[in-house]
Amino acid sequence: MSDLSLKSEYLSLALEGKMLDIEEYLQIYQEALVDPAPLMAAAAHLRLRHKGTDVTFSKKVFLNVINLCRDTCTYCTYKAEPTQSKLSMMSTDTIDAMLMSAAEHHCVEALIVTGERPEERYGMAKRWLKEQGFESTPEYLAHISERALEAGLFPHTNAGNLEPDQMRELARTNVSLGVMLENSSTRLTQRGMPHYLAPSKMPAERIRTIQNGGRLRIPMTTGILIGIGETPQEAIESLISIRDMHREYGHIQEVIIQNFQPKPDTAMRNAEPAQEWYQRMLVAMCRLIMPEMNIQVPPNLLPDTYHTHLNSGINDWGGISPVTPDFVNPEFRWPNINNVRRVCDTHGYTLRCRFPVYPEFIHMVPPILREKMRAISDSDGLVRESYWL
Repeated sequence: MSDLSLKSEYLSLALEGKMLDIEEYLQIYQEALVDPAPLMAAAAHLRLRHKGTDVTFSKKVFLNVINLCRDTCTYCTYKAEPTQSKLSMMSTDTIDAMLMSAAEHHCVEALIVTGERPEERYGMAKRWLKEQGFESTPEYLAHISERALEAGLFPHTNAGNLEPDQMRELARTNVSLGVMLENSSTRLTQRGMPHYLAPSKMPAERIRTIQNGGRLRIPMTTGILIGIGETPQEAIESLISIRDMHREYGHIQEVIIQNFQPKPDTAMRNAEPAQEWYQRMLVAMCRLIMPEMNIQVPPNLLPDTYHTHLNSGINDWGGISPVTPDFVNPEFRWPNINNVRRVCDTHGYTLRCRFPVYPEFIHMVPPILREKMRAISDSDGLVRESYWL
């Protein structure tokens, strides 16, 4: 590995654990455009050094609680309008039935997802919440989280930007929270760009939410969305922003490198999907920038080629559900878990099931939740194989 790394001064420094600046990382990226092999080899080396040969995933149920949203992103098919058939406003009875099904399938994670502050834009959402007995979406999510725990699942909520008191309340029942940075560039919020009508996607707002999670000592999942019009420099700068927040607070448990796929009912329906070579490059760059980080790509968005990322630096597949679709990317079915296991075995890796919180962050979880996790955990803080298989 040393001979290989010496071909690039900055790649050698990154392999030694040195933190580089944006210009130096860009130099590595530019060199990899000519010959990607050294970058990929370096990323694979760092992944093996810090993560071994285990590849994790979370066996989940996706609770699409309410998909009304105050934002309008030009690539998003998740958001519904009140008149659309895909509108989801889940009652507690519906949620309980889904949780029961998930428990029967030995799911571990209850992924709880909503649009961004729907009651601020839609009177329909406000009335619906009152009918359920709640004043706000976060208040309802806290109630759902309690029901998930009672059903034997562990909640992970992704509800966009939350205020500190809301995050604090959810942390009582959620083993982690999630919010995608997507990109740190304000250029993507300008007129004609994908986040122009999405106030919650202002980088400062997303960064504030992630930082608040750090101040509250909550394990946080975040990541970037690639292929939506960003430049490679903006993508790498976004990864550096995540790195810097984690260096300050030590609470970011996972970084997702998610590839854009065009949806027929969106303004970006004619845009090209993110190129796979570009995603592999950014996964490898992420491994250089954050050598010890848990890095994920969603396998359903790369149905035929997700295995290639095993050699570009990832160590996680994210959540895979045997009971519900991916409501964010409904046209892409989850892979069969046994098939994913065979793919990992074929390439020399071991598939293991995790909780919605990684073992190295379990100490941040409230003791009562840690105690519940012990009932199905192994000695490594992962889910016992006899439970999830």
